[in-house]
Amino acid sequence: MNKNSGYKHFFVDLDGTLIGRDEQISRPVAEGIAKLKDRLGVSIATGREPSDVLRFARQLGLTMPQVSDNGALILDPTTGEKLWSEPLKPDVAQHVISTLVGLDVEFLATHPGGTVTDHQEIARWDLTRVSALDLEDSKADEVVGLFSRHPDLHVVKVYLPYNGLWAVDFTRDGVNKATAVKWLSSNLGLDAASFIGAGDSYNDLPLLESCGLRIVMGNAPDELKEIADYVAPSVDEDGLAVAIEEFILPRIG
Repeated sequence: MNKNSGYKHFFVDLDGTLIGRDEQISRPVAEGIAKLKDRLGVSIATGREPSDVLRFARQLGLTMPQVSDNGALILDPTTGEKLWSEPLKPDVAQHVISTLVGLDVEFLATHPGGTVTDHQEIARWDLTRVSALDLEDSKADEVVGLFSRHPDLHVVKVYLPYNGLWAVDFTRDGVNKATAVKWLSSNLGLDAASFIGAGDSYNDLPLLESCGLRIVMGNAPDELKEIADYVAPSVDEDGLAVAIEEFILPRIG
């Protein structure tokens, strides 16, 4: 890591930022990350489950803590072990899932031992995240509206670039990608102002707001672009690779 740089760590979203519809890391993006990880710590920060985070982190050779489940679970990519987690309250998780089942909405729930998609197969309720999946825009808004005032939930609508539909992610109240920023800041002894964040969807907003430098993809909603220090080309144009070459590398030496 470059000790002379003012920026010390890079948080990067997965879907729509690091990977596109094909769910692959393109060669230009992989090459850009390779240049960065020699100078900065690099953490994927995604709403996806641990297995996906570990797969892509290992593909890129990342060794710093990695973030899954919208900040509710932080992992060591070399061992796969949990470093920290904050699950939903069991009764709240049960309420979310029973409501989604009643709406005939597909879901995925994550716990430290794996994932489950059938409510009848849930054997444990220490769920770090529940996601309502593959929703049309209006249906996603309806689901958000049902839970938006629940005092024990953080609810966020997330675009799914691999199919053009939406998800709604549920984590414990106060737990989001910014939670991971705070955790790493405390455990690495670094100021969050020295962190760089990159993302493209609403669940990236807390992350970006917590970082000292903010990169937003061209495919992102306007609300994210309004707080960006740099708007990159879209993920389909290898925008992250462009951002690394044109914006990040010149600032870290």
